[in-house]
This record gives sequence, structure tokens and C-alpha cells, in this order.
Amino acid sequence: MGKTVAIFNQKGGVGKTTTCVNMAAALGQKGKKTLLIDIDPQGNSTSGVGIDKSQVQFSTYDVLIGEQTARSIMIETEFKNLFILPANMNLAGAEVEIAELENRNSCLKRAIATLVMEFDYIIIDCPPSLGMLSINALVAADTLIVPLQCEYYALEGLSQLVSTVRTIKQHYNEHLELEGVLFTMYDSRLKLNQMVIDEV
Repeated sequence: MGKTVAIFNQKGGVGKTTTCVNMAAALGQKGKKTLLIDIDPQGNSTSGVGIDKSQVQFSTYDVLIGEQTARSIMIETEFKNLFILPANMNLAGAEVEIAELENRNSCLKRAIATLVMEFDYIIIDCPPSLGMLSINALVAADTLIVPLQCEYYALEGLSQLVSTVRTIKQHYNEHLELEGVLFTMYDSRLKLNQMVIDEV
């Protein structure tokens, strides 16, 4: 059974998508069958693996609202062992539509239930906010990696994020574990970067 990892931080611009694309491609290169799930309306993971998101007919939006199966929208990328459930702009409206569904927090988990057995790793690229899309990702995930930019304001958001994860673990996904914090944009010459790391 595969491992599902959500890459999440409520703060934008911390390197979530870069982490997702590189990690997924590297796992595929290592011989691990990997599925990248893009649930960020910006769709940068989709374009990051060479897919024109404007040409994507069905996306994770259609999967979340139950109009397509995850398998039917899955695309094999040009990278070894790497497949993707792509995103497009339709996802921007998904928050409102999902909110009206029964079991709205576990739409993604149910949608990928059959795929978990087929992949070694499933990597989920989350949007930079704590809405229904990110909650769905955290409910579907086994573990969570938090990309954290080495700057002062990152620390403020981290305590809020830990509180969020605790709530989701308590109410929706008791198995969710924090895999770790991934420091991004690190510059060893800057004293502030080391101070942030020590504080984290």
C-alpha cells in the first residue's frame, strides 16, 4: 500500500509546488511509481510536469465533485514512473461546491481510495490557504511535509499550522503525522536563516 504525503503550508510562496514537482519526479526516477495530485487552482504542478493546463478537459475539480473518477483523468507524464491528476482554473469554484456536499472533508480520500494500492507514493500539492481543498488533502494524507521559508514571519504561521493539523487529526484523520519541516530558500550566510531553523 502506497504512502500519501501532503505538501502544505497556509503561507504562499514558500516552495510547495517546487517541492512537490521535484520530489515526485525524483521518486519516479528512483523506480517508485508515483502519483502527483494537483489541487491548487493555480495549477502550477500541472504545468511543472509539462502539461498545458489550458488544454486539460477534466481536472481534480471534476473528481472532487464526483463527476469523474480519479483514474479517468489521470495523465502519464514525460517523467519516468510519474502520473498526475491535473488541475485547472475550475478548481477555484470547488471550495463553494464541496462545502455543500455530504462528507465534504473526505471527497479526495474516497476518490483516490483505489489508487492508493497501485502507487508507491502519492504526493499532494495543496493551495496556500486552509480551505476545503487543503482539508481534503490533509484528510487523505498519511503524512504532512511543511515547506518553510527561512524568514521571521514563517514562525508566526507555523504555530497556527500545527494547531490546524492537531484539529484535523482530532476530528477527521487520526492517522495524520507530521513528517517534518522542509527549510526552503536557505542561505547559510544569513544569520537570520540559522536563527529561524534553531527556533523551529
